[in-house]
This record gives sequence, structure tokens and C-alpha cells, in this order.
Amino acid sequence: MALDLDTALTGISGILVTPYDEAGEIAPAKLAPILDRALGAGMHMPVVNSNTGEFYALTTDEACTMVREVAGLVDGRAPLLAGVGRGIRDACTLARASAEAGATALMIHQPPDPFVSPRGTVDYVEAVSEAGGGLPIMLYLRNDAIGTAGIKALCDIPGVKGVKWATPNPLKLAAAIEACDPSIVWVAGLAEVWAPPLYAVGARGFTSGLINVWPERSMAIHGALAKGDFARANALIAEMRPFEEIRAEELNGTNVTGVKAALHALGQDCGPTRPPSAWPLTEAQQGTLRRFLSDNGLA
Repeated sequence: MALDLDTALTGISGILVTPYDEAGEIAPAKLAPILDRALGAGMHMPVVNSNTGEFYALTTDEACTMVREVAGLVDGRAPLLAGVGRGIRDACTLARASAEAGATALMIHQPPDPFVSPRGTVDYVEAVSEAGGGLPIMLYLRNDAIGTAGIKALCDIPGVKGVKWATPNPLKLAAAIEACDPSIVWVAGLAEVWAPPLYAVGARGFTSGLINVWPERSMAIHGALAKGDFARANALIAEMRPFEEIRAEELNGTNVTGVKAALHALGQDCGPTRPPSAWPLTEAQQGTLRRFLSDNGLA
């Protein structure tokens, strides 16, 4: 599976939503048709327990259930990347559960604790890695304020294979790439819209929430970028940009809302989002979503 992971990291990391039933409980079986379509379109690596999966709205027990259930739904068809994080004990519990479920690698969320030190983050990642039995690691970097030296210290930890770069700072990404081991894969972690500028400085592969709704378009964008055809990639991105603009509104508080609203419109109801995410879309946002789906023949 190591070779598959190396390839998958440079592909599309598809961030799966977390479905809920009518009572608001997690309902992972609802992911089956979404996952089947995405894998059928060629998605390289599904990701469970990430931010589009409302990771911080789940209990640790729910997150453990999600990784077990999604591993069963994937059934070996692709490498599975499992998100872990929060307090160190919860993160280690989830790392162990992910390893037991058969996850291929761990994606370690950058700790959101208000008192985070760069060297403390190294201790954190090392402890999570040990709990996960040495599974390969993707670091999820949402704040590059730790600086290039801090990023290099994290990338020097044994087992780190990639970094999901989720800050809109291409020049800082370029500096980190230059400072770190050339075997590290730097994944564009701000979805399709930011993939071209991050690719331009060395990122490969990107994360996608669109994969839940329109996986064929995500794959086409990836194909264009893999060929270095930035003009084609940007043209394809322009047609899906209204969807990402909805997701970026309200301080990104409609990020998951937009995806779940689109799924509902497509007849794949995954329930609402949990607070503090916004729900439902406003009338204006819903109108933009309807036009996007209609204009692109999705509904």
C-alpha cells in the first residue's frame, strides 16, 4: 500500500462529509453512493474525519465510528486517509482506532489549542504517531506562523510523508519545500481554486470537497494540472468557482453547508450541519447554488 499512498498523495484527497440521520446521529451508510461515484470517477484517496467532515463537531467516539465504517465502505479500493486531532489523549485514541480500522495513513490536524508551541507540536505529532503504530503521516497545516524552521522540524519526524498546506501563502510554501526533505509531498490544501498557484511553487495533488458533489470536474482539474495545462485548469475552475464562493462566505461558516445543501438538491440528503456551522443556506446562497447546479447539468 505504500506505493499506492505515494501516488494518492499527489492525486485528489477527497474530503468526505459526515452524514446525519433525522435524529441528528451519524449515519455513515449514507456515504455509500457518494463514495462509489467519487471512486468510480477516479478519486485517489478518500479522507474521513477532516474539516468538511465536521471533525470538530463530532465526539471522539463518533469519529472512531466514522473511520471504522468508512474503511468498510472503501473496502480496499483506495488508500484511506484518517484525520486525527484535538487534545492529545483524544488524538491518540483516534489514531489507535484508525490503525485498527485499517486506515492507510493518518492526517494530523494542527492543534487549535490557544497555547501551541512549535516544539510542543513536535511532541504532539510524535505521540500520535506512536499511538497509530507508525502509520504514515500527513500533516495538516492551517497556520504557517510557526515559520519555516518549525515546519521543517515537523517534517523531520520519522513517518511524515506529506503536508496538507492550507494557507494562502505560496511564497511561504516555496520556502518550506526548499527547506525540507525532497521526498515530502506538499498537497494543495485549499481545494481546487487555490491549486494552480500552489502547484506553481511545487505543490502536487489537492484536497476537494467538490468531490462529494461533482467528482468528474475535480478529476478533470487534476488531469489538467498534472499536464501543466494551467489555462485549462483555470477554465475548469472558473465554472465551479460559484460553489466555492458559497462555501467561503460567513467566515467559511458555510463551507460544509454548501456541500450538504448541494447533496440534498441532488437527492442524497446527508442531513444538516451541526452548529456553529451555518444552516441552512440563505435564500440568496440557495439561489446561487441552484444556478450552479443547473448551469453545469448537475440537477
